[in-house]
Amino acid sequence: MSPVLAGVLQFLALAVALGLAYRPLGDYMARVYSCDKHLRVEKWIYKAIGANPSTEMRWPAYLRGVLAFSAVSVLFLYLMQRLQGSLPGSLGFVSIPADQAFNTAASFVANTNWQSYSGEQTMGHVVQTGGLAVQNFVSAAVGIAVAVALVRGFARSRTGELGNFWSDLVRGTVRILLPISVIGAVVLVACGAIQNFAGIHEVGQFLGGSQQWNGGAVASQEAIKELGTNGGGYFNANSAHPFENPNGFTNLFEIFLILVIPFALTRTFGKMVGSVKQGYAILATMVTIWVGFTALMMWTEFHHGGPAFNIAGGAMEGKENRFGVGGSSIFAVATTLTSTGAVDAFHSSLTGFGGGITMLGMQLGEIAPGGTGSGLYGMLIMAIIAVFIAGLMVGRTPEYLGKKIGTREIKFAACYILVTPALVLIFTAIAMAMPSTLTSMTNSGAHGFSEVLYAYTSGANNNGSAFAGLNANTPWFNTSIGLAMLLGRFVPMVFVLALAGSLAEQKPIPATAGTLRTEKPLFTGLLVGTVMIVAGLTYFPALALGPLAEGLAS
Repeated sequence: MSPVLAGVLQFLALAVALGLAYRPLGDYMARVYSCDKHLRVEKWIYKAIGANPSTEMRWPAYLRGVLAFSAVSVLFLYLMQRLQGSLPGSLGFVSIPADQAFNTAASFVANTNWQSYSGEQTMGHVVQTGGLAVQNFVSAAVGIAVAVALVRGFARSRTGELGNFWSDLVRGTVRILLPISVIGAVVLVACGAIQNFAGIHEVGQFLGGSQQWNGGAVASQEAIKELGTNGGGYFNANSAHPFENPNGFTNLFEIFLILVIPFALTRTFGKMVGSVKQGYAILATMVTIWVGFTALMMWTEFHHGGPAFNIAGGAMEGKENRFGVGGSSIFAVATTLTSTGAVDAFHSSLTGFGGGITMLGMQLGEIAPGGTGSGLYGMLIMAIIAVFIAGLMVGRTPEYLGKKIGTREIKFAACYILVTPALVLIFTAIAMAMPSTLTSMTNSGAHGFSEVLYAYTSGANNNGSAFAGLNANTPWFNTSIGLAMLLGRFVPMVFVLALAGSLAEQKPIPATAGTLRTEKPLFTGLLVGTVMIVAGLTYFPALALGPLAEGLAS
């Protein structure tokens, strides 16, 4: 079987699996967030944290819950790292330096999971499982909660109430993320991923020396890292490491975990607003971009010249033989079109255009299908921009799902889409103006610039993957990328929740003959165009200096 055919078959198998899970998972999540009953374990949690799950919140109260919980999480994780040397199960590792501890705490709470360290050489079992793995669950649940709040803003009328943050947080964790992660971990263990609390031990002799390996609760963390679109690896090689991702089947299974919740949330959206066709329109937009990016990535990675590339069957530098070009291309697109950031190949070793595709995927806002929750609310913001543009074309007030998109709503949407590009471009410009940045760059020229641009694109968009050529473990990069991750995560949430509150206060507008049918293919095409044009106009100059210049020169 040719490598190209193998890659296409993997993609088709993945699409079928996602299609089979779409309806049942989407309907289940809609029931979870619409149900008035609480499980017994959930009641225990509410009692422990002193929350009343039945109290409805307006958007400022909902936002305060998000920010307060996240701030406490950052502080807790920061202290765990700073005290690691005194904790049991530290494997002899010392406490984490202040700037790196801040960066890591910000990273995992912001659902970014950017890592400026080697996991197996830095973090002990307590920090890995009691700190990082916990944030993999709750940071993902926060993202879903904010998305559900926005959906309620569309579904409700004449009220500013968006639900209860604490209830949404607990339900997302207990009823959705935990059970699926348990199943995922069992599958990974059955296929060869490790799950233990073993210490460091030497394995074999290599060139006169020995190699040290340490165990860990890898399979359980791997499952939630992919399911929650987190991405932080237990080992430095991330999902390219055989302990995390043993074979071709687990590689495809992990891609499935990355995509299943973000895609299924479009079904949840349709059910909660009372029109599954609206969910299908958003799904069609996401799928169109995802398929297009995957096809482009496979083309650029399989499009090769010279006898070495012909023998290898593609650009195999930086890729695992057990996954091949096809599996690595599908993984790279999935992880950068979502906020996952896990990698099964080094993105720095992708072709020039391949590296540009991964960057553009993040720069779109990671909305195809995006992160758990963040992808849905990001795409809904773009839908509001699209109907606003359509309204300008025909000279009538734009409407979406029976809600008028007025001055207030479009300001919130515009602020949302401006925050992340501003962070990426400003921090990149400052970093490139600093002489110390040159010492962190492995490469010069266009590829070296791409290393820095990729780092801030990944951080501000809460992705977490790296180009693997930049030494980001410096006080400047740890601090600046940490700030970019926090601002890129929580400032957009302010505008999302403010928009949700504004929509919930409106009364529904009946559809007329002039209303734009947002469930039709025409709107899907308009939305795809809006997404691509907004990102293209914003990032094209920066991309032209980096991956485009490199790709055209090769």
